[in-house]
Amino acid sequence: MMDGTAGLRGRPVADDTLLDDVAALSESDPGGMLRHTAAAGAQVRESASLAAEANLGVLADEGRPRAVIIAGIGTAARTGEILSTVAGPRCPVPVIQHRSAGVPGWVGAADVVIAVSASGRSPEALGAAEAAARRGARLVAVGAPDSQLQSVAEGARAPFVPVPRRAPARASLWALTVPVLLAARALGLVKVNEADLAETAARLDAEADRCRPSAESFVNPAKSLALGLAGSVPIVWGSSPLATVAARRFGDTLSANARYPVVAGALGEAGRGRVGLLDGVFGGLAETSRDIFADPGDEPTGTRLRLVLLRDGGLNADDDSDEPLVVEERRADAVQTLAERRGVRCDVVTAEGGSALERLASLTAVPDFASIYLALAHGLDPMAVPAITEMKELSNP
Repeated sequence: MMDGTAGLRGRPVADDTLLDDVAALSESDPGGMLRHTAAAGAQVRESASLAAEANLGVLADEGRPRAVIIAGIGTAARTGEILSTVAGPRCPVPVIQHRSAGVPGWVGAADVVIAVSASGRSPEALGAAEAAARRGARLVAVGAPDSQLQSVAEGARAPFVPVPRRAPARASLWALTVPVLLAARALGLVKVNEADLAETAARLDAEADRCRPSAESFVNPAKSLALGLAGSVPIVWGSSPLATVAARRFGDTLSANARYPVVAGALGEAGRGRVGLLDGVFGGLAETSRDIFADPGDEPTGTRLRLVLLRDGGLNADDDSDEPLVVEERRADAVQTLAERRGVRCDVVTAEGGSALERLASLTAVPDFASIYLALAHGLDPMAVPAITEMKELSNP
């Protein structure tokens, strides 16, 4: 183990035996990130209940807005991407993610601003909420109870959904997302019903059971994915807009929890340039140097790419989608073939479920757990990220 002067701890090479030692896993995860991640289904239920008590129905009193701005950064900003994707191409108004303090210059009384912050004190959400109130825009705020954000919302007489902060924001995706979706439903922008929420919560519960610490690596999809990614440079691509949101989410958690550099995004965009990574020095060129007489069980030396493909197989047959399902599926098949030809290992996670929200849950659950297991295999505490703490200390006066 390395123990640095800045509080850095960990091992450069993953210990694959640790993942099947339940006691060691618990000891290595003092902040309980596995437990918090397993509570995703409970987050859906709790946030739906809290949103119901927040009287979001008043948002409909002034009719449909000109635009909806989701203000926040990090995981809070991902809630805006989820809303935009679940609403789909038929959404009657633009949904815009805004990741800096304040709001765009054109925002006014005809618009709605949804300010999201797990802590209730991020400058981006607070600045947007204050600016929305000054300009007369309709405001909704989502964040920790008894926070600065709640004070701003109450001062503007705007709905506030108090989401208890029990974990870091990156482990609170569903707690923050559900109120945003329900606010959009009140505005007539998405069709998310109670059955969708119940099925999504049940899906997250089921995936948490499959990925539980006591499930051994050979039957635990998250542990298997983590061990496959160990020592690699992950490339995570989504086959559809929904899968791309999940891919970017996986990029977030791999970076923050496991401290791995990641390339993540849409497979359609990758096909215009980034697919060339498969030919590069960590892809096909590296694989050509492998000893063909080596034992197949021996892992090659040096860093290699590892492709993770999130496939939707979507529900867009009746949608005015940017691309038909057949194009997305053909592209996904093609990149798997390209990877195979170059000797680049490829993991595939395929969406399941009826609604868009449940399918998204099926694409994010296993990767969320995998990022934590990968951190633990390297002896890293997925909760405590020293660089984040130091960054805040250095950048805040």
